[in-house]
Amino acid sequence: MKLIKILTIGQILLGTLGFSQEIKFNADRKGLESNVQKIEVLNFGTFHMGETSDENKTEFDENDKENQKAVHKIAAMLAKFKPTVILVETRPEYDEKLQALYKEYVKNPNMKFKNPNEVELLAYELGRLSGTKRIYGIDHKMSYNYKIAGEINNEIDKEMLYKYYQNPIPFHTNLKVDRDNLSLLNQLKFSNHDLYLDFLITVNADMLTHAGTKKGFEGADEAAKYYQRNLRMYSNLNRVKLTKEDRVFILMGASHTAFFRDFISRSPKYKMVNTFDYLK
Repeated sequence: MKLIKILTIGQILLGTLGFSQEIKFNADRKGLESNVQKIEVLNFGTFHMGETSDENKTEFDENDKENQKAVHKIAAMLAKFKPTVILVETRPEYDEKLQALYKEYVKNPNMKFKNPNEVELLAYELGRLSGTKRIYGIDHKMSYNYKIAGEINNEIDKEMLYKYYQNPIPFHTNLKVDRDNLSLLNQLKFSNHDLYLDFLITVNADMLTHAGTKKGFEGADEAAKYYQRNLRMYSNLNRVKLTKEDRVFILMGASHTAFFRDFISRSPKYKMVNTFDYLK
């Protein structure tokens, strides 16, 4: 009988690196990065500018002319990335309509939308300025019960969870910002800062691991659903046919941006560019 040798990931890496190579583990990350050419991605988080089913909504009048001008100024900044592909938070089954409206907008940027959202205000304008030909939706809808802690007899970490959700700011002191008094540009800078993106993963998912019955994992299971939704959205990104020459702009609600930041940072296929190189 022929024996099949199964190598562990560790064995593969050791065999690839070779024992003769000396690695400086205190070197910066760049020194250890792959030389493989990756697809550049500008992963941009925003709040929902039109109607949304999200529990938390930022006050923003999407029909106000000055607000629309402010969004278009930001679109002009981001257009310097020159994306060849734009991905947005709509479901793939909506792509035909999404693309038809986009083509119509490119021909007539003065066209009116009844209640424009971030796709129509920001993504369409950015694409028009960049000459982008392709736009797709990568959203995947899944519900999860973020209120689960209040619906069960929490025997894991009830006191900590209660303190946190009463006021999370003391646990994230650098996030103490009066967002209502920020310009739109500074609001979006704030929304794309690593500290805020970390907070969004914590508050939307990770804190639920502090909730559960004596022998149950109710909170963790709900948090897993949010991770699953974002992983499925990331899988939708991977369904888009791309080449090494493509440059991808992704526009989503910032909590999804936070998860994608983590996924892309480890990806052998994609390379995330610095949002703040363009948002200035």
